[in-house]
Amino acid sequence: MTQSSKTITASALRGTASGVIFMAVFGTLWAYTGIMGLEGLGGPLLLLTAVAIGIALISCGVSLIRATRELTNQVSKEDLRRGKRRRVWFNVIFAAEGLAITITIAVSNVTRHTELIPVIIAIIVGVHFLPLASLFHVKLYYFTGALLCLLAISTLLFLPAKISLGEHQINTFMSVVGFGSALILWGTSLAIWLMGRSLKYSTIK
Repeated sequence: MTQSSKTITASALRGTASGVIFMAVFGTLWAYTGIMGLEGLGGPLLLLTAVAIGIALISCGVSLIRATRELTNQVSKEDLRRGKRRRVWFNVIFAAEGLAITITIAVSNVTRHTELIPVIIAIIVGVHFLPLASLFHVKLYYFTGALLCLLAISTLLFLPAKISLGEHQINTFMSVVGFGSALILWGTSLAIWLMGRSLKYSTIK
């Protein structure tokens, strides 16, 4: 390995891999939300497809983790302090997101507007990407957050909460926001993996 190994450390690549896996898992959960909104339309095929995509992306993340064996794990004290601060702020952001989602579900249930839950949650998730973009210096997260918010707001403004398709009554909010969010997060996962893969090969050269 050449001197260029300093370009990226094992811990940095593991962080990238974690992002890939994180997006893959939550993208698959959003896809499941979309499937539930179809009220049985599409059947197991859609679920198997979503799970297959999630597994494929998780495997990509795992491949980056395996690649860390080829990299140095030495980091400076400043990098260690910076990493610790990032973990603290990540936990704060994640906790705030969880609290906001919990409040949303509770208020929506009390006011009997449960159809709004997936839309508002998508907005919360989108907003939470904005501080993460700054925290991890990943500009892609700004794009991801903006797309999630735009998807949710557009769905709320321009689509009915439910539509009938033959004998099926589709929960439009759940389906559109669910599948749309899944595609956005899966796309983000793939983009992060490609960035991590590019960094890995440029380091090993």
